[in-house]
Amino acid sequence: MITIVDYQMGNLRSVQKAFERTGHEAHITSDPKEIASASKLVLPGVGACGDAVDELRRRDLVGPIKDQIEAGTPFLGICLGLQMLFDVSYEGGEHEGLGILPGEVVKFDLPHGYKVPHMGWNQACFLHKPPIFEGIDEGTNFYFVHSYYVVPKDTDVVAIEADYGGRFCAAVWKDNLYATQFHPEKSQHAGLKVLQNFAELA
Repeated sequence: MITIVDYQMGNLRSVQKAFERTGHEAHITSDPKEIASASKLVLPGVGACGDAVDELRRRDLVGPIKDQIEAGTPFLGICLGLQMLFDVSYEGGEHEGLGILPGEVVKFDLPHGYKVPHMGWNQACFLHKPPIFEGIDEGTNFYFVHSYYVVPKDTDVVAIEADYGGRFCAAVWKDNLYATQFHPEKSQHAGLKVLQNFAELA
């Protein structure tokens, strides 16, 4: 069973439906016990990082999420679910993240002519190809909607970059932890392939 963390931020049903389209059942829950016993865990999200982390703490979900990652449970963060993994976000001030990966979340500072948020399709450039991207070619387009991006201290965790007025981290991978800045559930065939690969990890 794939477990999707519900903390009332983001369109969880669209992620659930995308998994279902690949033939895999996904369960949405805010129950810490269910999250603690999940066989695969997905943390999606849309909105501000500080508010999201506060909501996870209020619901007592931070401990189970961290424990699952440390235990080796396959984990997928999506968009805000990527940004929350880091130490600090500068969205709307300075806010403490989950501190699972060292680094920060910063706003795009772009050349003239580029709009924020970065919204639309952009190509993936693989630095390291995670197992959940098997069968996906270099240069495949994925769908992005974001004004902030992550800057990991350990550049080895950067799996994919994209270019929007300069290169930025589009996905990270460390052991059982995978997270994307783009939305697989909105990225048509390629995004569904990512979700299918994640669902079928051993």
